[in-house]
Amino acid sequence: MLSLLNSFRVIAFLEGVSYILLLFIASPIKWFLGDPQYVKMLGMPHGLLFIAYIVLAVIIGSRLQWKGKTLRNVLLASIIPFGTFYVDKKYLK
Repeated sequence: MLSLLNSFRVIAFLEGVSYILLLFIASPIKWFLGDPQYVKMLGMPHGLLFIAYIVLAVIIGSRLQWKGKTLRNVLLASIIPFGTFYVDKKYLK
């Protein structure tokens, strides 16, 4: 069974991939080709992964006793493209 930290790493990876797909593939297709189908398909899973990322980040931050700056960086990384990959490399390995 996955530990909480490993679960967070998986969620962070999936959230990062879904965000990149949403920003760089689904949104351009919607705006340039007028087809919102991909945004609709990716929007809900990304939203759920985003919420799971935030909740797990707060839980893990309290367990690992992250300072406020570290927790802030981890949370901000969820809204920056490729940010969750940086968090995995810097804080979770």
